[in-house]
This record gives sequence, C-alpha cells and structure tokens, in this order.
Amino acid sequence: QKEDIEVTLLPAGHCPGSVMFLFQGENGTVLYTGDFRLAKGEAARMELLHSGTRVKDIQSVYLDTTFCDPKFYHIPSREECLNGILELVRSWTSLSRYHVVWLNCKAAYGYEYLFINLSEELGIKVHVNKLDMFRNMPEILCHVTTDRHTQIHACRHPRDDDYFRGNRLPCGMTCQNGTPLRIISIKPSTMWFGERIK
Repeated sequence: QKEDIEVTLLPAGHCPGSVMFLFQGENGTVLYTGDFRLAKGEAARMELLHSGTRVKDIQSVYLDTTFCDPKFYHIPSREECLNGILELVRSWTSLSRYHVVWLNCKAAYGYEYLFINLSEELGIKVHVNKLDMFRNMPEILCHVTTDRHTQIHACRHPRDDDYFRGNRLPCGMTCQNGTPLRIISIKPSTMWFGERIK
C-alpha cells in the first residue's frame, strides 16, 4: 500500500546542519527530534510547526531524552552560559597577554555559537587544529584560526583529549620569550549540571 508522506526538516539548534524531522501523512504527524537544543520560545517561531495560528496536531514525538531526568532540573539557557563564560574569559585574558584560556570541548562540532560570540565580544580569534570542518560555514571562518598565538584555544590533542592536564595546552603552545603562560581550562558541558545538582 502506498502513501504520500511529506517530510519537513526543522532546525534542531544542536550543531550546524542538525535537524528534526516532521513526517506528515494520511495516518497523522510525527516529530523526530534527535539531538536538539532550542531556546525558550524558538519552537513557537517555527512556522512549519504551525497550521494557521495553532500548532499542528502531532500524534507521536520521538524525543531525544538525554536530559529527561530530575537531576537535570535546571539547565541554564545558552545565553546564561555564554554570559558566564564571556565574563570569565574577559577578566582572565585582560590580565596580560600571557593569560590564556583553553576551551576543553569534547566534540568536534556544536561549540560554534560559543566561538563566534567570544571572538566578536573580545576581538580574539579561537585557535582550532584545522579549518577543514568549518569550510562550509563561512560565518565562523573569521572567528577561528590555526595560529597558536592567540589567547583562546579550542585545540584538541590528536590522540587523547585527557592527555594534557593542568596548565598545558594540547597544541603545545608556550610563550616565545620564556614567560610562563597562565592557563585556565573551561569545559563547556551540559553534563556538569547533572553532576552538581546543588
């Protein structure tokens, strides 16, 4: 038996290119979210989720439930997290050119929002290992660099992310004139909020 199904891709906000799938057919409408991160009110602005002035009737939702757990009762908004990181990075990097920040990012994608905003607000490009992954995202290319001589790093060790501990950078950058670098590490991770519920 054949049935025509309309498939609509909706932005998932998880990382560049991530989508949710909205399936509409004779037997109803289904939303498959996959990994998603939408700010409060974002779904309300998605015209394709609406029919006229009301939300479409969705019979089933296949929902990514990584954080559907009482211990993740309060996850700060993306804006709250960004403001906290911005304040910390600004206060640290303004102390001297030897004060450096390492963003210990566990995945290759998904931190673009952070890189762009840090670069725009502070005028400091973010060091990454390679630009290849950003070639199709021109809006970020002017905010990242492969030049290690910057104060914000999101570089990763090629073999083991945990190889470098303490005050060392995965790229191995040290100050050329012998002045030791002062490095803080920031680990942007939602999991933190489940581990430290108080």
